[in-house]
Amino acid sequence: MKILPILSSLAFAAGTSAFPAYGSLAGFGQEALNIIIPTLLIREPPPLRPGDIRGPCPGLNTLASHGYLPRNGMASPSQIVAAVQEGFNMENSLAVFVAYAAHLVDGNLLTDLMSIGGKSHLTGPDPPPPATAGGLNTHAVFEGDASMTRGDFFFGNNHDLDTTLWDQFVDFSVRFGAGNYNFTVAAELRHQRIQESIATNPSFSLVSPRYYTAFVESVFPIAFFVDGRKNDSQLDLSAASSFFLNNSFPPDFFRANGPRTAKGIDQVFEPYPILPGGNVGKINTYTVDPTSADFSNFCLLYTNFVNETIRGLYPEPTGVLRRALNTNLNYFYQGINNSGCTQIFPYGKD
Repeated sequence: MKILPILSSLAFAAGTSAFPAYGSLAGFGQEALNIIIPTLLIREPPPLRPGDIRGPCPGLNTLASHGYLPRNGMASPSQIVAAVQEGFNMENSLAVFVAYAAHLVDGNLLTDLMSIGGKSHLTGPDPPPPATAGGLNTHAVFEGDASMTRGDFFFGNNHDLDTTLWDQFVDFSVRFGAGNYNFTVAAELRHQRIQESIATNPSFSLVSPRYYTAFVESVFPIAFFVDGRKNDSQLDLSAASSFFLNNSFPPDFFRANGPRTAKGIDQVFEPYPILPGGNVGKINTYTVDPTSADFSNFCLLYTNFVNETIRGLYPEPTGVLRRALNTNLNYFYQGINNSGCTQIFPYGKD
């Protein structure tokens, strides 16, 4: 018997104390809840304010909407690590790897801040100045071509949810998943989006790291958006709509009931295997790039990311910027230090 909740509820019912706004409701029976709940000021996630930033990742958008991240959409990578663990039960090493990869590409390494989007989602009468952090907008890294719900960079808006693509997400979930988004749907939709980009985007690119993040994007909703009490890898469209359209947890949502990773990529990749590559200036000219990492060599992903992506963005850093790069590259490596990959020091070890 749960003595403390019973005693607390009796004391509250007798008027001897007020139930605190911060008090947990866990363990109370329905009779006690019927007394307590009417006295509480129930808070819904507040609407976006002018200046609040949302971006291409519905998971991060949701965490900001509910206060796991700062509601303005600006956060440090350590805050993002904590938020994805607390909100979605993302496994720690994956959280570190993803957060610091994003920060190295899209954040401000000197202020230790990044935005989860690239622009203010709302504009007021006095729009805020541009954010000091660039947001998840560096093309072909986390944001990239063949997104499930965002258009390709070539067509002008790679940031906002595309309603036509969302309708396709729903259609595929109905046709291949009986109304749920699952690994079968993910494989079909991933293939469809790649083929659409090959056929319409002359600059379509699917090389590392976007080659990886495209497939990770496909399995993340299954890993993290399915209610933890179900644990069946079936994301119903009502819950999917809440995340993708409203940037909000579904009502009464429970996170996964144990640490989760991006498992299932093989189930999405194997039905329609494709090597890294891209179009070469014209549509329907997809050409394999033999220099890009693929799923047979994870350590090459790490090498490509450090030596090409990061060195391409920061070719000759000095002073405090060089030190900040080294610090964040080391944090990034901590996410894969058990993978067998040799750590790379593109700017020296100090």
